[in-house]
Amino acid sequence: MAKSPSTPIHLIVVLLVTYFVCTMGKSNALTCPLPPELAAKLHVDPAAIDSASTDYGNIVHSKPAAVLYPSSIEDIQRLVKSSYNCPIPFGISVRGNGHSVDGQDMARDGVVVDMKSLRENKTGIKIRVSKNHLFADVGGEQLWIDVLHTTAAQGLSPVSWTDFLYLSVGGTLSNAGISGQTFLHGPQISNVYELDVITGKGELVTCSKRNNSDLFDSVLGGLGQFGIITRARIALRPAPTKVRWSRAFYSNFSDFIRDQERIVRGGQRDVANYLEGLLMFDNGTPTEWITSFFHPTQLPQIMSLVKTYGILYCLELTKYHFIEDIESEIDQDLQQVFKDFAHVPGFIDAKFVSYQEFLTRVPNVENESQTHPWQNLFIPQSRISDFNVGVLRDIVLKRNITTGPVLFYPLNRHKWDAELSAVIPDEDIFYTASFLHTSGIDNWQVYDDQNKAVIKFCEEAEEENSDNFHHDVRPNIAFGVLKPFCILK
Repeated sequence: MAKSPSTPIHLIVVLLVTYFVCTMGKSNALTCPLPPELAAKLHVDPAAIDSASTDYGNIVHSKPAAVLYPSSIEDIQRLVKSSYNCPIPFGISVRGNGHSVDGQDMARDGVVVDMKSLRENKTGIKIRVSKNHLFADVGGEQLWIDVLHTTAAQGLSPVSWTDFLYLSVGGTLSNAGISGQTFLHGPQISNVYELDVITGKGELVTCSKRNNSDLFDSVLGGLGQFGIITRARIALRPAPTKVRWSRAFYSNFSDFIRDQERIVRGGQRDVANYLEGLLMFDNGTPTEWITSFFHPTQLPQIMSLVKTYGILYCLELTKYHFIEDIESEIDQDLQQVFKDFAHVPGFIDAKFVSYQEFLTRVPNVENESQTHPWQNLFIPQSRISDFNVGVLRDIVLKRNITTGPVLFYPLNRHKWDAELSAVIPDEDIFYTASFLHTSGIDNWQVYDDQNKAVIKFCEEAEEENSDNFHHDVRPNIAFGVLKPFCILK
């Protein structure tokens, strides 16, 4: 059953993400009988409780009754069975690498399962590569950065990634897992052959499109509401050796989206293997994560352009190379790709990097004195011009507080498996917009207020155009329901 665009999907892009399962209840976990095998693995000390009471967002704080540091998959099964058999089930949340931003991986008065213990103690499912059959069996607790290193050592690679790789496999697969490769290969959840899942009864079930397909389809993109992913069989392909990484500036929104969609609609690997869009706002501060790509002598011109137009739109694409091509020939190919595009003349730049260098371009930086009031949206293609005026210009540009990365790029609906739980707009092409704010510990509220203003605009715009949308509202106890003009992912 295809999922319609009426329920929010919280997704960290890049993005992002921690996976969780909640068996919603009101009892404190410590009031229920627990198996003696878990006694030494359940921690109630202040350090353990504090570690599970916050997340990467560092805005929501909620204390569990205990934290489970499992030494095996069976430990997690025992815990889930205990909750299921309790007269009033207690909440269970599974923490992959703690990268939720709004408290999604917390369990007030329940138990947080810290999957890091399986990863660090190497007692979970290791990363096993089948070079002959082009797949990797990977534990849900494993990080994508380790999947990259292990598969690359054998000349292979998953085809779909997130921008940031220090995320757990189970986490991104419980959401969607998107990045610049998604327009071509679909999200990560569309590139999985098989799963091992702990259900709400504590049973370990192997599922795929052929076996237990309802569970398979529900868990992928299911926000952790249908089970805990303990193993995923991920599709692999031969890994490229080099990447031609290029960017071009646009001053006109319509030109920017038209050229992006030309690439997406074509879906041809000979044009691009990766496509994203970046936005730069006139706030008086150079956006280093964009401008650093260009030569320093171009910075004054770039700042003049953004001052003139208010927003600069940056198209980012890559082309993979599997052999040591002559760079002069690759450069000619680059000029051919951009020759009919309506970018600002003189503002195309490109560099050649290794495949692994490109995929690890976002560093792993943690700062406990910062908060991350991020906002991620899905937008139907038919409404992006309204979004540009009503959100990007009338809210974001006028408030003048956005200095972190802002992503804006199109996706192909037909690359998404319609049977999976992820909810996306019901249009052939839709966009993702991500506002990746970083703030101090005491001033995150202004960003949260802006996020709320964006949602209010989306809700009001949807009400004005309700006849244009198909409603299929699914209750979501973790996140509530957001109307379908903008789907919070």
